[in-house]
Amino acid sequence: MSTAWEQLEGAALSLARSGPIKERLTDAYRNHLALVNAEELPAALREEFRACHDALTHERPLRGEDAVRATVRKMSNREADDVACSVVRLFAALAREEMALAMLATPEVLDAALTNGSAGARATLRKGVPQVISLYAAEA
Repeated sequence: MSTAWEQLEGAALSLARSGPIKERLTDAYRNHLALVNAEELPAALREEFRACHDALTHERPLRGEDAVRATVRKMSNREADDVACSVVRLFAALAREEMALAMLATPEVLDAALTNGSAGARATLRKGVPQVISLYAAEA
């Protein structure tokens, strides 16, 4: 069983591949987003996830197609781009949330980097935190 994080990562990777945006969006939904349970997401992200889900399934399908195919077929490329951007933003937000939770789980690493300012503490911090954050920590 895959986690919501893994499924959103898979959806973002599907969207990053070459090919028409509508095909990539359909693939991202069918193979990844459809498997995500909104309740597994942090509360702050559930509404945006549901909006993406609704944006991809609101059309009535014709014979031989599903709601996703019907919805994406009726979208303009601009609308498909907008939904794809929302999916990538969701993945990024979830990744930031996971990083924040990981930092809260190990506050001694962050405390050591901020209070001691030693090179070893900064190196430890850089391994687990995106470079942008560690640059600010080094200036403190």
